[in-house]
Amino acid sequence: MSRPTPAGAPRPGQDIDWSAWRGGFPLLKRKVYLNSCAYAAMAQSVSAALGAYLAAREESGCAWDLWLERYETLRLSVAALLGARPTEIALTSSVSAALNAIASGLRFDSSRNRIVITDLEFPTHGQIWHAQTARGAEIVQIPSSQGWIDPERFAAVVDERTLLVATSEVCYRNGARLPIAQIADIAHRNGALLLVDSYQAIGTARESARDHGADIILGGMMKYLLGTSGIAFACVAASLIEQISPAATGWFAQEDIGAMDATAHHPSLTARRFEAGTPPVANVYMAEEGLRIVREIGLGAIEERIGSLTEQIKRRAREAGYARTTPQQHGAMIALASRDSPALVAALAQEGILASTRDGNLRVSAHFYNDESDIDALFDALRRHERLMVRMG
Repeated sequence: MSRPTPAGAPRPGQDIDWSAWRGGFPLLKRKVYLNSCAYAAMAQSVSAALGAYLAAREESGCAWDLWLERYETLRLSVAALLGARPTEIALTSSVSAALNAIASGLRFDSSRNRIVITDLEFPTHGQIWHAQTARGAEIVQIPSSQGWIDPERFAAVVDERTLLVATSEVCYRNGARLPIAQIADIAHRNGALLLVDSYQAIGTARESARDHGADIILGGMMKYLLGTSGIAFACVAASLIEQISPAATGWFAQEDIGAMDATAHHPSLTARRFEAGTPPVANVYMAEEGLRIVREIGLGAIEERIGSLTEQIKRRAREAGYARTTPQQHGAMIALASRDSPALVAALAQEGILASTRDGNLRVSAHFYNDESDIDALFDALRRHERLMVRMG
């Protein structure tokens, strides 16, 4: 994950007191938490942000002017995170909601009706895109090999019939990081768009899929952005917004939200057209506080910190002889092969070590709030449960 730092240049995180930041996450006083790929540990200030929302409810019952201001502040924060314009950001209740809105606005009634996806995607992607076959879409799904897809596999199927390539930046199952810049080049050379699910990547690195040529980026707040579930986003390139007119819509997607016009549909000229109904206000408070923490630390420092911890996890696994299913190009998650991953996750949880499983793998993901003691505790526990591990060779 890390990039080389020029000789003599300060490393982004060298002056950060990581233990002080760690102290702001109460869960870490009781548990070893290595499950940020599923849900971030909750910062005390994120919990307090929810309290601020509840206090506003108790004080005034309905504070829509305040809530809409917070909603737009969050839009600005997401735009800044991605280096985008606020008008390119849609705030939605989930990635599924954002993707459904975008898919509903695409047309499949011409020869360019092909959607190219992979078998590394989160299920909602396959399900939503396959649902478009009823509207005339042709779905081509690229199979992975050993948890990875070479860009040439995209080049073999993306052609003049391809409307859109949809892929994940980092696979939720094994942590594989796909070469988005190369995939973007393949898509664009053939006149296709590139949509990237960055849920497992956003908040872990300086650069986003937008920097590598993605036309549409999807992501959410509950993982490395430290917020909560029920709030997500789409970043849609300005040049595309008016070309995609969603059939899945709602009053917050209208050009004038306050018009309350039930006689017509006037979609916003901005990415708000991909929104729907009343926003989840409590989640907005929590998401904004999570982003504030990320901004204060800085993505460069976070990337260096996660990269260092991840390298330690890989080294310890290699020294222990444990088989790793994560390929060489990866994100913040490392997947270790297990003979019975649900039993292993349960055994670790009994010892206060929280991780998760997918596809028979133990998923281990560090964030900036983790430290070497967490890694020591994990590998001490894995030695005690070695019968559940798969060894190399």
